[in-house]
Amino acid sequence: MKKTLLTLLLVIGTPAAYAEGYSYLTFETTDGMKISVSVESLTLSISNNTLTAGSKTFTLSNLSKMFFSETDETATDIREVTSAALDDAIDIYDLQGQKVPKDKVRNGVYIVETKERTYKLVVK
Repeated sequence: MKKTLLTLLLVIGTPAAYAEGYSYLTFETTDGMKISVSVESLTLSISNNTLTAGSKTFTLSNLSKMFFSETDETATDIREVTSAALDDAIDIYDLQGQKVPKDKVRNGVYIVETKERTYKLVVK
């Protein structure tokens, strides 16, 4: 009887999370990448070190935060980059994974690593 009563109290006392007014649950990884998942019919599950949110899967140790948002934070973040922005670059790689010196960056696609984040750079 005590077990039944305790289980009933736990079920009744468990708070529910509501995303009223928000359309997305956004996950930010430790490298700064954001991935948004629609909250409509969203199910979350955790198994070992893995969080599954809808069709997306995350390693818990790679998540820095999650938050509700009104817009899809995954949308492409395209910015104009000046040559001065490369001064912050720690490393620059071509798509073959070869390190490229800053003064050798020409037209093409590169992966740029800074202290704050890693991003893709298209030079035209």
